[in-house]
Amino acid sequence: MNRIDDDFDVDLSPRDVVLLKVRIDNPTAPVREIRDILEEEYGIDLSHNRVNELLHEMADQGAFREVILPNEQIFNTHLFRVAFHYPNFEQQWEECYWELMEDAHVIMFCNADGYYHWQLLMQFISDQEAERWIHHFFKKHGGLIAQFDNTKLPTVHKFHSQASIFDELLWQSEEGREYLQNAKEDPHENGVITADGGDGVQ
Repeated sequence: MNRIDDDFDVDLSPRDVVLLKVRIDNPTAPVREIRDILEEEYGIDLSHNRVNELLHEMADQGAFREVILPNEQIFNTHLFRVAFHYPNFEQQWEECYWELMEDAHVIMFCNADGYYHWQLLMQFISDQEAERWIHHFFKKHGGLIAQFDNTKLPTVHKFHSQASIFDELLWQSEEGREYLQNAKEDPHENGVITADGGDGVQ
């Protein structure tokens, strides 16, 4: 029941993490501007050609994906949760998996611990369209489903990764901490809950 794709297994150096952070924080900036930010804020001196090479390498390795997310208010968003009818699982899961992976309505598809093993974040133009999708899904894959839960999400307040989340990863190594100190950034001082339990609130 694991992902059919290989798991992400790329060893990113602290320098690469900083580059990824800067790119995410400046998604439309030209490479020369990214290079300048790296040097001025983090003390990382690279040519713009090398920055471009590293970004292409990380993209090829799957470290990040360049996507365009439409405004959430254009569509109705639903959370679907699927529990398996295990007597039919072995013969039916793979066809269903690939159909969900390729379905335009699915914007996030993940495994989860617990009874509802597949969870999907979906977008539809209307509630009626969502109901029709569910009807056809059950018609074709009902034998795989033991339980199905549909939760409408009327308002999506946030759906993106912030670049500052990488500060916690950088803080785990001496080199990463040096980059953060150059930029005068500390994940414990950004008013966020960090992995060590601190909330940064003074």
